[in-house]
Amino acid sequence: MGRPATKPKKLKDGYYIEVRNKGAKSGLKVRRETEAQMLYAKNEYEKTKDVIVIGEVKNGKPVNPG
Repeated sequence: MGRPATKPKKLKDGYYIEVRNKGAKSGLKVRRETEAQMLYAKNEYEKTKDVIVIGEVKNGKPVNPG
């Protein structure tokens, strides 16, 4: 067996949003290739979920958070 990993996963390059159930503390990160695709996904998920825009990620770190 062994212990579970404690190091956070590196994010691939792309555009990210975080999708949560309403009132939840944590959610799922969703990656899209382009900013337009990310904004489209944001509009779709907002109908039923809470959405947080993370923005563009390069080399595992957000370039322009928010």
